[in-house]
Amino acid sequence: MPTDAFGDIHFTGLGQKMGKYVRVSSDTPPRVIYHLMTQHWGLDAPNLLISVTGGAKNFIMKPRLKNIFRQGLVKVAQTTGAWIITGGSHAGVMKQVGEAVRDFILSCSHKEGEIVTIGIATWGTVYNRESLICPMGGFPAEYLLDEENQGSLSCLDSNHSHFILVDDGTHGRYGVEIPLRTRLEKFISEQTKVKGGVAIKIPIVCVVLEGGPGTLDTVYNAITNGTPCVIVEGSGRVADVIAQVASLPVSKITIALIQKKLNMFFHDIYELFTEDKLVEWTKKIQDIVRNRQLLTIFREGKYGQQDVDVAILQALFKASRNQDHFGRENLDHQLKLAVAWNRVDIARSEIFTDDYEWKVQGSSLRSLYKRSAGRVTFTMDPVRDLLIWAVVQNRKELAEIIWAQSQDCMAAALACSKILKELAKEEEDTDTTDDMLALAEQYEHKAIGVFTDCYRKDEERAQKLLTRVSEAWGKTTCLQLALEAKNMNFVSHGGVQAFLTKVWWGKMCVDNGLWRVIVCMLFFPLLYTSLITFREKRLQPVGCLTRLRAFFTAPVVIFHMNILSYFTFLLLFAYVLMVDFQPLPSWWEYLIYFWLFSLVCEETRQLLYDPDGFGVVKMASLYFKDFWNKLDICAILVFITGLTCRLIPSTLYPGRIILSLAFIIFCLRLMHIFTVSKTLGPKIIIVKRMMKDVFFFLFLLAVWVVSFGVAKQAILIHNEERVEWLFRGVVYHSYLTIFGQIPSYIDGVNFNIDQCSPNGTDPYKPKCPETNEDNKKPIFPEWLTVILLCLYLLFTNILLLNLLIAMFNYTFQQVQEHTDQIWKFQRHDLIEEYHGRPPAPPPFILLNHLQILIRRGLLRRQATCHKRLKEKLEKNEEAALLSWEMYLKENYLQHQQCQEKENTEQKIRDIAQRVDVLAELLDLDWVKRTGLVEKRLVSLEDQVHQSAQALRWIMQALQGNGFGSGEDVPPVGSSKASETKEVDLEGKPEESQPLYHVLARNLLYPGSHTLRFPVPDEKVPWEVEFPLYNPPVYSADHKDMAVQDPFSPSLESLLKINYNTMDGLIDRQSFHGLYAVQDGLPLNPMGRTGLQGRGRLHCFGPNHALHPVVTRWRRNLDGSIIRKSLKKMLEVLVAQYPLSDVWALPGGSLEPGETLPLKLKWILRREFWPQFQNLLKQGTEIHKGYLDDPRNTDNAWVETVAVSVHFDNHDVEMKRLNSFLQGCDPELCIRWQVLDKRIPLHANHKELLHKVSTLLGAYY
Repeated sequence: MPTDAFGDIHFTGLGQKMGKYVRVSSDTPPRVIYHLMTQHWGLDAPNLLISVTGGAKNFIMKPRLKNIFRQGLVKVAQTTGAWIITGGSHAGVMKQVGEAVRDFILSCSHKEGEIVTIGIATWGTVYNRESLICPMGGFPAEYLLDEENQGSLSCLDSNHSHFILVDDGTHGRYGVEIPLRTRLEKFISEQTKVKGGVAIKIPIVCVVLEGGPGTLDTVYNAITNGTPCVIVEGSGRVADVIAQVASLPVSKITIALIQKKLNMFFHDIYELFTEDKLVEWTKKIQDIVRNRQLLTIFREGKYGQQDVDVAILQALFKASRNQDHFGRENLDHQLKLAVAWNRVDIARSEIFTDDYEWKVQGSSLRSLYKRSAGRVTFTMDPVRDLLIWAVVQNRKELAEIIWAQSQDCMAAALACSKILKELAKEEEDTDTTDDMLALAEQYEHKAIGVFTDCYRKDEERAQKLLTRVSEAWGKTTCLQLALEAKNMNFVSHGGVQAFLTKVWWGKMCVDNGLWRVIVCMLFFPLLYTSLITFREKRLQPVGCLTRLRAFFTAPVVIFHMNILSYFTFLLLFAYVLMVDFQPLPSWWEYLIYFWLFSLVCEETRQLLYDPDGFGVVKMASLYFKDFWNKLDICAILVFITGLTCRLIPSTLYPGRIILSLAFIIFCLRLMHIFTVSKTLGPKIIIVKRMMKDVFFFLFLLAVWVVSFGVAKQAILIHNEERVEWLFRGVVYHSYLTIFGQIPSYIDGVNFNIDQCSPNGTDPYKPKCPETNEDNKKPIFPEWLTVILLCLYLLFTNILLLNLLIAMFNYTFQQVQEHTDQIWKFQRHDLIEEYHGRPPAPPPFILLNHLQILIRRGLLRRQATCHKRLKEKLEKNEEAALLSWEMYLKENYLQHQQCQEKENTEQKIRDIAQRVDVLAELLDLDWVKRTGLVEKRLVSLEDQVHQSAQALRWIMQALQGNGFGSGEDVPPVGSSKASETKEVDLEGKPEESQPLYHVLARNLLYPGSHTLRFPVPDEKVPWEVEFPLYNPPVYSADHKDMAVQDPFSPSLESLLKINYNTMDGLIDRQSFHGLYAVQDGLPLNPMGRTGLQGRGRLHCFGPNHALHPVVTRWRRNLDGSIIRKSLKKMLEVLVAQYPLSDVWALPGGSLEPGETLPLKLKWILRREFWPQFQNLLKQGTEIHKGYLDDPRNTDNAWVETVAVSVHFDNHDVEMKRLNSFLQGCDPELCIRWQVLDKRIPLHANHKELLHKVSTLLGAYY
């Protein structure tokens, strides 16, 4: 096919995104396009075709639903090898699909990310399509995606891989591509795909997202053509309308209900829906819901259906089961689909549900990782990289498997916990955030479980795992990972706390009392007694000089010495401020300056000390993250500011004030020492959080204070110009009023003019309120100020203050519940600080600073302070330690599995599974046992039947000889009667039959392009008013028929027809009695059909037909009858006529004056016609009346007589019938078909088969 636009398309400005495109005519055969895609574009034939339809304009979806849809769509496409077909434009559902493919490609490797996404769009609506015209082919054609200037046209979506642009010569007309897309999808679905020796027809499924009127037409056409549809509920508009009513009975889906749903989901354009449209929508939605086997509603969070990909594949299996080939369960076909899709989960849930088990053997994770196309040389630890990828991609099950294979498992679990918590901070969706935090907690419990087993086995080796430097996880330690992730449960573990306690006491034994330490601090010669004990044997001798060093370098001693030093500094500072603050500094004051200098040096050391080589910026950020460091810097800066002002004579007093403020901050810093206390430590956290509560509370309080203060000031005082007194009146006095200091003059009773300044000239008195010039009495409205005061006190004292108390109480309860964990967690910071701090307290710490300066600056030696909390092990020692950890991790996992088995819920599930297996075995045993009984009952039934026939023959012979009268004849039961009773008890229909004809209201009239007027169920009866009803008129011209009513009926020709009687050879009498005639046309007794005229039928009024239902028992090779569910199985004679795709019963319309239908005569040879008529006379009439036929109209309908002709043991007649069937027309296909409710026949014929099975008591 010639074209001037084809080749490769390159989307500029959006990275290296390439695709292929072609411009085709709207009448291009689908075969040519499919050949282009598979041969020239090199696409493999798909295993599944996913047609995505919906809103063409941008719409908003819930973030969680959008994420589920995107992941599920690309998952089903990637795992099954499917093609995704959309409209191809960069808007609406097409954009959603494109972004889903984009996100998947970005998260996968190049090979895994190949998803075929085909966009079929209208050439005349593509913006900037001129750039695609290349007569010799564009290799590539540059295409710019410009949404701002596209106007009413649409840009192509850059995330699609292939484009088919349909051109019919129009410009700006949407929907041109729909007919070609429909034909192409149908052609592809008819192709056969062979994969791995398995041949399947390519299945197709329609996925619906949001959408408008066009989407409803697409869904209706898909359902009509037998294509399963998946409706995504929650996406909006049409999808939600269908999803809301899908679970209702069709009789409940009324025009009023659809009108209500349209008003709900189409609120912005609801006024555009006319009454005609409402009727049409109701009719189409009824027809859609009526085919429930083809309709699947995907609901977010529905049990067993959390993924879109599962919903799509389940919809295909659901449709396959209900459209089975000749009534069999068709496990073969379903299994082929599962094998072609490579979806074990679907096979397990949909196919191997009862009698099969599906066992999956997993392979080595490392071998899977190493099976890459190229060697990955940059990866140091493949297991670690896969674990990080699985965690980031939210692959929970895969992450657990990889973690179980990891060697450094405790660090890996803590790292995963930290990663998930950091990701949760960036996530906007609260549901996803909760899931991430829950998963992070699970990994923390894994680390705790492994560490618990290690600690129980060997305390020292377990504590080495805490401080071991892990090269795979950024040269950090497990303890540091837990602290950064704020894993309080891990840090508060007994083993971790024992290690911290050991570090806290240094080389001393941890059972030394604190009073002994303080006594030895004050009188250090006591160290050489047995008052203090040490862990190391070399320190046990009393005369050892290293005992002194070991004692004073212990963090607990350093801490208490610093406390003593700090108290001394504060006492000296307070003495100078209150007693000895002279114009010239005294030597006490100089001592304070020297002391402060030592504190500044220590803070500088903490800021610049970088043993891990993080850099100054990193260390500064870590330093300022600590609240106490910020408080130290603030106190030092305020002190330096006060000192500067103090040394200047003119600002001596302001300097003293600033130094006094610095003293307050230094005292607040004293709270840091309380963190060592288990009782007071959590209280500091409570105070911090309460300060935040107060900060936000002040915003609420300020509203009331300012509003009341301004109103009070404006009512009482006129034009107060002094700013300081304005502030007092508005803020200060209003704030003090909360605590009971109510202004005495506010009610005018205690007003004293001597306490105020009438003109506001006295700087020490407030301005007087508004007064009377004569008697100097206040004239402001006291009642108003009193009311305002009462309301103010009511809201501030009672409401707001109690709210603050409640906030404080909530904060206290939160912290109090986790007091132990909080104390143990913050205890680490204190221990780590004093573990790395120089041993001497300020100001003697300057000697240690000088030593460090000489050691590092002059001698270039590295510091050794932090070796205890971060230890680098030798390779052999580290390998042995990790092997030991991995061994205990396996024990932990086995213990977890045992606990899960011991879990009550798991026990219940196991017991339920065992009960199910036992019940199945009992059922099988019962069936085996009852099989013999059943055979005996069958033989007894046959004997009873033979006896009844013999008795009937005897009675007839006696009556023929004059013995007895017909009235005295006792009733003789027959097998049919007994079977009928059995049917009455057991043969209940599974689904209620529709109240009105359904097939006769299909919108597209068969064999024509005529569309019926839509008639919802509630408007079918003629008695129901339907003012909008305006059906088209259609009557076909049968040139090959000798007898037919007028093709274009006029009133004169219609008046010549005699209804409700024999009209010549034509029988116009109805089995339902007299029917109405209006304007010369008969009215269908079953109601409206949406079409006037006679359609494809020959006559107005009833068109009589005959449908023989020829059946026989289905037998085994030995002649025994096959049973299912304890009922006999039938076989029915069906035929497939030329130019028809479906099977039907051998019958049809009766020609005037004929006794057998023409279609039945095609099947039987002429010499067998009389014998078959005799069989019909001997048969049982199962139906006589109206037949719901797609050809029925308002004025012409089919009425049939269905006769059951059952062959039981008449072998001679059966052989004769088969011999006459074999000699029939070779163009006809005839076969005996197993009778099943899923047999692929016309729906009206299925109803007849159901009646036959009920009559004979057979399986259906």
